[in-house]
Amino acid sequence: MDHFAGLDVSVKETSVCIVDETGKIVREVKVASEPEALLPVLTKPGYQFKRIGLEAGPLSQWLYSALAEAGFPVICVETRHMRAVLKAQINKTDRNDARGMAQMMRVGLYRPVHVKTLRSQKLRMLLTHRKLLQSKAIALDNDLRGTLRNFGLKVGMVGTVKFEARIKELVENLPDLAILVEPLLIVRRVLREQIGILHRRLLAVVRDDEVCRRLMTVPGVGPVVALTYRATVDVPARFHKSKAVGAAFGLTPSKYQSGEINRTGAISKCGDEMMRAMLYEAAQVMLVRSTKWSWLKAWAMKIARHRGMKKAIVALARRLAVIMHRIWVDGTEFRWTRDVAVA
Repeated sequence: MDHFAGLDVSVKETSVCIVDETGKIVREVKVASEPEALLPVLTKPGYQFKRIGLEAGPLSQWLYSALAEAGFPVICVETRHMRAVLKAQINKTDRNDARGMAQMMRVGLYRPVHVKTLRSQKLRMLLTHRKLLQSKAIALDNDLRGTLRNFGLKVGMVGTVKFEARIKELVENLPDLAILVEPLLIVRRVLREQIGILHRRLLAVVRDDEVCRRLMTVPGVGPVVALTYRATVDVPARFHKSKAVGAAFGLTPSKYQSGEINRTGAISKCGDEMMRAMLYEAAQVMLVRSTKWSWLKAWAMKIARHRGMKKAIVALARRLAVIMHRIWVDGTEFRWTRDVAVA
């Protein structure tokens, strides 16, 4: 007899529910959220698991890898879809959530999520840490500008390199302010140094990665965008068609249809937010900053003339996602002329 299990994972404990193919609960237990605690529960003789489901979350990649390595048919389920199904429950508890997940596995009512490989997880960590330090450094600069303006001290237009010298120049004759500003300048200096270290590491990874080098032949796509795409897509074969990539990143219009109502809205904004922002930035660079002409830019500019620049950038971002996937799969580079390019 086939068995199905649902795992409701939290930071400390995981609720486990095991049901048979008729839906009868075979076992319910709560154990520590550790592979060493979960494996003895699932390896009991007599269980023949067909599917084991757990919700996508902070610990899901780690537990998924451990269970998959042990030979279990584990599935990571999309969070929003699972919440929508479990919302029908009157009482929300860890036990009821595990029961609901087990029944979802039994009837096949789930939407699986791709669990990234270990290398892609590490690349993603590099990208997120770099982005975090950048945001903190910008916040420090803005805070210094704002607080000094209260005393009539205007930093003005100054670059990143000369920013610290400008701040010291403004508070040179105000020792009480200089004492308060100095700690922030020290932190800012350290942040900028570490950002440089992470950025050099990023460039080294891109330089040694053949896929990233080919993705960078696309206009507007630099090392950060290429590596973000590489880490986000991870396994290009999981997309049966290149056109599906745009929808996976939330760059296709949302749709609502009910009876006589048939409404098309803005883009869905589903999927990876960082990747969507990077594609939008690449599209903006191509249309606004890049001077080199290509069939792709001509296509986007035609949309801009009829629909406006913002919609053209979004459309171009979606098409960039499709083109980059095709380049990755085919092992080719970007073709600048339309007569030899594949739409």
